[in-house]
Parts: sequence; C-alpha cells; structure tokens
Amino acid sequence: MSNSSLIILGLLVPLIAALGSFVFQKNINLRDSFGVIGGIITFIISLIIFDGIKNFQEFSISLFPLIQGVEFTFRITPLGSIFSLVASSLWILASIYTIGYMRGAGEVNQTRFVIFYSIAIHAALAIAWSGNLLVLFIFYEILTFSTFPLVGHKQNAESQAAGRVYLSILVGTSLMLFLPAIFWIWFQTGTLDFKSGGILEGKFPTEYLSFLVALLVFGIGKAAIMPIHRWLPAAMVAPTPVSALLHAVAVVKAGVFSFLVVVVYIIGPEYLFESKASNWLIWLASFTILASSIIAISKDDLKARLAYSTISQLSYIILGAALATSFAIKGASFHIITHAIGKITLFFCAGAIYVTAHVKKISELNGLGYRTPLIFFAYTLGALSIIGVPPFVGSWSKFYLILGSLEADYLYVAIILGISSLLNIYYLLEPVFIGFRKKLTKDIHLTHAPLAVWPPVITGLGCFALFFFANYFIEIINGVLFI
Repeated sequence: MSNSSLIILGLLVPLIAALGSFVFQKNINLRDSFGVIGGIITFIISLIIFDGIKNFQEFSISLFPLIQGVEFTFRITPLGSIFSLVASSLWILASIYTIGYMRGAGEVNQTRFVIFYSIAIHAALAIAWSGNLLVLFIFYEILTFSTFPLVGHKQNAESQAAGRVYLSILVGTSLMLFLPAIFWIWFQTGTLDFKSGGILEGKFPTEYLSFLVALLVFGIGKAAIMPIHRWLPAAMVAPTPVSALLHAVAVVKAGVFSFLVVVVYIIGPEYLFESKASNWLIWLASFTILASSIIAISKDDLKARLAYSTISQLSYIILGAALATSFAIKGASFHIITHAIGKITLFFCAGAIYVTAHVKKISELNGLGYRTPLIFFAYTLGALSIIGVPPFVGSWSKFYLILGSLEADYLYVAIILGISSLLNIYYLLEPVFIGFRKKLTKDIHLTHAPLAVWPPVITGLGCFALFFFANYFIEIINGVLFI
C-alpha cells in the first residue's frame, strides 16, 4: 500500500466505525466493537507511519486547491506522527473503557455517543496529518462540533449550559482570533504550508510578531491557556469517557499540538527565540501552571480537580513552545505523550470509582482503596507519572523542559516547574491517602465493572514501561526541528 493510501485509509477508518455503529445500533455488542476494531486498525496505520517518518519517508497527498497558494493537502510531520500514534493507541483502550462505563452507569443514547466519539477521532487524526494551517483549522472546527454533543450528552440543564460554554468559547476564539491570524499569515507569505524552520522570517514584520502569537495562542482555545480555560472544567459534567477524550485522546492535545505546529513549522523556533516575541507568553504560561494547580487543590470533586490539573499540564507544553529552545521544544513535544497516558489513567480511575462505588468526591473516598485496590493502584501510577517521579515516563518531559528553561536563561521557570511538581504531589496523591488512611464512613455496595477497571491498570503500567522506551520517541522528536 502506498504512503498516500495509508493516509486516506487512516482517515476513513474512524468514519467507517461511526457508520458501522449506526447501522448495527440494535446489536449493542457489535455496535460497540467498531470503536475497538477501528482503534486497532488506526493504531497499526499510525505505527507504520511513525516508523516510516523515523526512516525519513514522506507521507503526503494533495486533493484540490482551497485558495491561491493553499491546497487541501495532508503531509505528515514528526509532530503529527506522534500525535496520531497517541490518539489511535488510546482510542483502543478508551473504546473498551467506554463499554464498561456507559453500561455500568446506565447511560442513555449510547449509539449517538459512540458515533460522535469516532468522528472526533477522525478529526483528531486529520489535524495530526494536516499539511497546512488552513486544513488544520477546518478539522479543528470539526473536532469542536463533533465533541459538542458528547459534552451535552446527559441533556439536562447542567450539561446543556456546559455545552453552551464549550461551544461559545471554542468557536468564538477560533473564528475571532485563530482564523484572522491564519489569513494574516497567508497575506504576508502567500502560503500556509508547514515548513521546517517556519515560513515567517523575512516575510512577516517582527514588530507585530508578539501580536500574532497572542492571536494564535488565545485563538487556539483548546490549549486552555488562562483566561481561555473555562470551557474545560465546565465540560466535566459529561460522562467520564468524554473527559478522557477531552483531556488525553483528542481535544486538548489537538490544541497544544496546533500551537506547537505553529511555532515549529510556521513561525520557526529560532525566529521566535531571537525576536523575543513570546517572552510575555512565558510569564502567562508560568502563571497558568501555578494558578490552576492552586485551584485544583481547592476542588473536592475528583474530575474537577483533574480538569484544573490538565490546564496546568497543558501550559507546560505552551511554555516549552514559548521558550523556543531545542530542549524546550523536545520537552513540550514529549509531554504530549506523557501527559496523555498519565491523564487518561487518572480519568479512567475517576470514572471507575464512580461506576463501581458511585462516589465522585475526594472527601468520600474514605477507605475505598481497600475495596478497590486495582483502581487505586492504577491511579497512583498515573499520578506519579504526572508528578514526574522516575521511573515513570512523565519525568522525561519535565526534565527536558527544565533543561530548556535553563538553556533560555529562565531560571525562574525551572523553579516554577519544581514548585508545580510539589503542588502536583499534594493534589494528585491526596485521593490515595484518603482512600487508604481513613476508614469507610458508610457501607458501599460495589458494582462489578471489569471493562471500566482494567483499561486504567494497563495505561498505568504503561506510564512505568514507557520510561524505559523514551528514546524510541526522543529519536523522532530530535527530528522535529531539523526535517
């Protein structure tokens, strides 16, 4: 099969899975199997592409022109191969987990749920494999609209209000800020194609670069930099599989991935670093890291605490992009992987606790660790990885980000990253301490839901195992700045 055919097949598989789920909606086992099978197929395709990119193969296909100098094209970059590998691999476990959660929680409209879930994966893969900024924007919007029904899945007043916040912020920022920035770039350069080293140097006025960076980082609302972050905690009213999709598999990763792509392939890291146009963003990202961590400590709802943790962790990636040094870009790129597997573990566990014990609040976890040891074991592994404790894979990305901050002579950033890790310890491990140190305050009847329990155990163990295979990914990340 040709490289271009692999791209087309990879993009079609999630859509076929969505169609299959609709056609066979009356057979729930067959309906739900399409997500798992689709995940396996897209993972194999993404793995082949990832390996091909490592061996300097080119994966691209152009379909038709959009505007002058811009075609509807897909061209896979090293960053894109990383993102697609993350999204497709986690889709497998997310699909298995969704079956256990949705059935265990007795959720309605499950067919609609799995259909839009598959469409969201399609959009995420298209974003990962986009060949220019306009194609990326098109699928960025498709991802927003395909996840909107998932956020409002419960169809009660709370979820509908959350859906309005979600849609208004993400669509509003993209249309009012991101899209104008894209056309400004096109007007100045005549192209939107991704190119190693960027396309702006010598063509875009340096004195306006800070303003362009602001349009992009605030316009890419899925990156959830403060103050464009309220949609993320609001969306926590959705079922936990949606939280996993938002935080680990697709949505927020599409946001930070898009900003990384802009820095690496549109602005150019060297041009950004020399112009100092992102110095203000380094401060804002640092503030977001600390402020969201402090807010997380105050949240008793486990999913809400994890949501603010995500806002903090996303700003690690924005910070790395803003520092624009070699080590910082590597750290930001690798953090897409480490945060995805760590955070999906934590959200899987939060959902598993709800399905098996019907508990949402951290203060009500008293003694539950003894009743559900596998869930708390998996949660602990994911938390240690997010904190950055060796030998868990999250320690590598934080290590590179600290090196990047020192490389850019930002000692205070390294200190902030250290403080953030200390705050991580407090708000991520507190549920574990409560689960094991205190006695049960009430008799809890546990529901048996193995499909909601084993996926976080697998991803939790993955947080440990990937520590020893970090170089497999670092090799391709090393090529991010030089292809």
